[in-house]
Amino acid sequence: MREHFGDPLTVTDYARKARLSPFHFSRVFKETTGVSPGVFLTALRINEAKRLIGATSMRVVDVCAEVGWASPGSFTSAFTAAVGLPPGRYRRLCREEGETAPGPRPDPHARRGAVAGTVRLPRGHGNARVFLGAFATGVVRHPAAASLVVDVPGDRPSCYTLRDVPAGHWHLLAVAVAAGTGHDPHAVRTELTAHGPATAVTVTAGDVTSAAVRLRPAHPADPPVLLALPALEPPTTAAAHPGCAAAAAAPDAGRLRLVAPSGT
Repeated sequence: MREHFGDPLTVTDYARKARLSPFHFSRVFKETTGVSPGVFLTALRINEAKRLIGATSMRVVDVCAEVGWASPGSFTSAFTAAVGLPPGRYRRLCREEGETAPGPRPDPHARRGAVAGTVRLPRGHGNARVFLGAFATGVVRHPAAASLVVDVPGDRPSCYTLRDVPAGHWHLLAVAVAAGTGHDPHAVRTELTAHGPATAVTVTAGDVTSAAVRLRPAHPADPPVLLALPALEPPTTAAAHPGCAAAAAAPDAGRLRLVAPSGT
């Protein structure tokens, strides 16, 4: 898919390449990536469109054709729904022309709780600025139900409290920029990620769900990051967030560790 996302290939074509039946292929694919083949393919196309819009001066209609989209109108609608900004505004965000990244969009009528715990980086990485959010699916795409940005030092975990999360089942997903990669606002960095199918949390109204987040290097099976994120240039120093000790001491019931799948 990553090599031929612009081609008019179907799930049957991919299944044949993997020497599996379409049904079995789709089931194994979702178990591995957390999303269906169709969702993953669409995410790859939108992710490439983000790169082209941010890094080049290509017209939107040309970007649409380049990523294999049939209709410019449906492309713009899909891009806006996933990224949180239409192509023109996303280009202005990338060029730092006064545009701001979209914020979370929780249900104003929903009863809410919170998710709290610690965020830890892989060994060998310096400071990182981590975007953490609650999403309806296993893809970092608009809208987030709730989100925050937390600075994490490379040698110890930082605490976080994700507030005003609507009650229900959510995917807790994180993206970070590894120290030393530099500031690249149009190409969302995914060197460190907490993606994966095992990132589900259940939030209860008026309660705090405990979830420890451990980031890992990005893996080819991770769906691309589609949401237009705030700048994640890592800080020179990162101090632990106030109340970190309390968050770390939260009950272990429901605690979730987000780690790399075995073999990666």
